[in-house]
Amino acid sequence: MTAPPGWADRAADQSQSVRRSRARTIEQAQAIVAAAQRLIEVKGAAFTTQELSKEAGIALQTFYRHFPSKDHLLLAVLEDVIADRMAEMAAAAAELPDPVARLRFYILAALRSLRTDEGGSARQFITAEHWRLYQIFPEEMAQVNQPFAELVERELRAAADAGLLHPNDPAADAWLAVNLVMSVYHHFAYAPRENIEAVTEKLWSFCSTAFGGRPPE
Repeated sequence: MTAPPGWADRAADQSQSVRRSRARTIEQAQAIVAAAQRLIEVKGAAFTTQELSKEAGIALQTFYRHFPSKDHLLLAVLEDVIADRMAEMAAAAAELPDPVARLRFYILAALRSLRTDEGGSARQFITAEHWRLYQIFPEEMAQVNQPFAELVERELRAAADAGLLHPNDPAADAWLAVNLVMSVYHHFAYAPRENIEAVTEKLWSFCSTAFGGRPPE
C-alpha cells in the first residue's frame, strides 16, 4: 500500500484523538480499508458494517470514529485501489523506451484485468459503485480518478515535446481518454469478454490517432 492517500487524511480528521495519535489513526483506518477489500473480493459491496468490524477485528464504534458511513468507506476503498494500481503501472512502465510506448502500456494495462476470470468481484464492485459514489462525492471522486489522467497527460506532453504525437490539448485529451477507458472497463466488467483482446487494441488505435499519432496501416 502506498503512503497515506487523501482518504486516509480524511479518516484521521474524523477522530478526536488526531492530535495525539495521527499515525495510529491512519494505520487503523488502513486496516479497516484492507478488511473491506477482503470482503469485497468475496461478496462485493453487500457486506454489513457488523461483518466489517468482525473482519477488521475492531468494535463497531471504532469504525464510525474513522468513517462517518459505509459510503465513506467505499470511497476510501476505491481511492486506495486506484492509487495503488496507478503506482504499479507507473513503475512497470518506467523502463519503456519512449512516451508513446508508455501511453500504450497505460491504456492496455488499465484493461488487462478484464482478460482473465480472476478479480471479477472487484471489477464489478468498481463498476457498480463508481457512478453511484460520484453522485454522492463528486469532488472526491474526481480526485480519485485524477492519478490516471495525470499519468496519461504527462506522457502526452512528453510525446508532443519529442514530436511523436500531436495532441490538441494534453490535459483535455487525457481526460477524454481516461473516461473512454473507464467506459470500456465498466462495460466489460459485466458483458461477455470473448473479444476483449481485439477491443483493447482498437481502443489504443483510436486513442493514438486522436492524440495525433500515425494512423494504423
